[in-house]
Amino acid sequence: MNGIERVKLECKSLHQYLCTLPQALLESLYEHPATCTVVFRELPQLAKYYVMRVLFVDKPITKVAVTSWATNEARSEHTEAVAALCDLHVWNEVILPGGVSSAYSLSFTFRKNLQKTLIGGGESWSSTAHLGPDKHAKDVAELDKYATERWEALLHFLVGSASNSAISQDLQDLLVQSGLIRVGEEDGRRYTNITAKGFQFLLLDSGSQVWFFVLEYLNWVRDRGMNLVPILRFIFELSFSSVGKVSKVCSLPNVTWSQSTKAKFLQDLPTDGKDDRVLQCLQHFREMGLVMQRKRTSRRFYPTRLVINIASRMQNSSSSALSTGFIIAETNYRIYAYTNSELQYAILALFCEMLYRFPNVCVLQLTRESVQTAVVNGITADQILHFIRANAHPDMLKNDPVIAPTLADQVRLWAMERDRLTFQEGVLYNQFLAQHDFEVLRNYARELGALVWENAAKRNMIVTKDAHDQVKRYWKRYKKESGT
Repeated sequence: MNGIERVKLECKSLHQYLCTLPQALLESLYEHPATCTVVFRELPQLAKYYVMRVLFVDKPITKVAVTSWATNEARSEHTEAVAALCDLHVWNEVILPGGVSSAYSLSFTFRKNLQKTLIGGGESWSSTAHLGPDKHAKDVAELDKYATERWEALLHFLVGSASNSAISQDLQDLLVQSGLIRVGEEDGRRYTNITAKGFQFLLLDSGSQVWFFVLEYLNWVRDRGMNLVPILRFIFELSFSSVGKVSKVCSLPNVTWSQSTKAKFLQDLPTDGKDDRVLQCLQHFREMGLVMQRKRTSRRFYPTRLVINIASRMQNSSSSALSTGFIIAETNYRIYAYTNSELQYAILALFCEMLYRFPNVCVLQLTRESVQTAVVNGITADQILHFIRANAHPDMLKNDPVIAPTLADQVRLWAMERDRLTFQEGVLYNQFLAQHDFEVLRNYARELGALVWENAAKRNMIVTKDAHDQVKRYWKRYKKESGT
């Protein structure tokens, strides 16, 4: 059915995302050493070599000279490296004096700030030394617990579980804009449903989930006319933080800390000097669990594991967000889930019916109704089977294949029942006085690609609704010119 979504979740890499930004914005980003460092480490290996080769060379390098750097065997890698550098405007094409030949010139801004990163210089990015010790410092375990609870609250809202998982209107709007949920209204009540993209999102590991959500957040910020530069710089700064590293607070002069006291402190960052847009971003990240701030007015915050190395999520991942296998699926369509996680129960409830619930296990059933309800909501049979396979219990993984063919085939058959008919709006043309008139109009509609159905014997045809006006105008013009 056309009403069923057939979409694929697109999770861009950092390189792909930065290539979509205009050159002026990239030049502004390169004003900060953190951005230059992140971009440099995500370049192809050969591109890094090219940058280092010209980092301290002020003059442009001719294309002929650059081409000579690579052997014939490495020509494809050379082309990839040059394309990556030019796409990110790290290299810019210039014409040498006299217009005889063209060359590549390393961006002055990128050169200057990458040099600061490598050989020192410039101001410190951030420090909480002036704030003194944090009286409410958290340890690593507390930080991890906070991050997990906040991120799972967002996932609970995504799957529509009954858990107390209210999130702010901004994050709800972000989920809708990113296509992970759809909003509807019935009997005056507003409701949300997970989409096909949302279910694919749940199949990603937590790191890829965070990276995808941050990319969608940046698009959301951009659509609202906000300046991306300070927010991207803030994200790149966070990517260089460390969980469990003693912060500069613990290195204050004239203060002696015991080893046990040092262990209590994590790397913290100050809010001082950050503009309103970054502070607003900080509150959104706080709600997602990417950073921990005791209260909105606190002058320091702590990055969590979810945001560490966020810029290095370069590749799409199809692995499950749930790392430990907990599902056993039997040929009688029973699903046994050995877990205490409410989130995992809520995900399974998207395509199963709950039968029994015990402290450490629940029993569910795959039925025609539950599978077809999932299909209507945009979840495909292959996604259901992939989720079961990706989270299969170690005992189930011993089977070959992991999912019994009878179970897999039945799930696909139930889903295919929704696809037996295809509905398409169209306009019926009939009552032609002559066969020639019918054939003229039919041929025109066919050339347009607008012919849906025809019956030459009865002189009936159906064209798409979108093409109806164009076909109608042609028919009037034809009758006028032919005098019929």
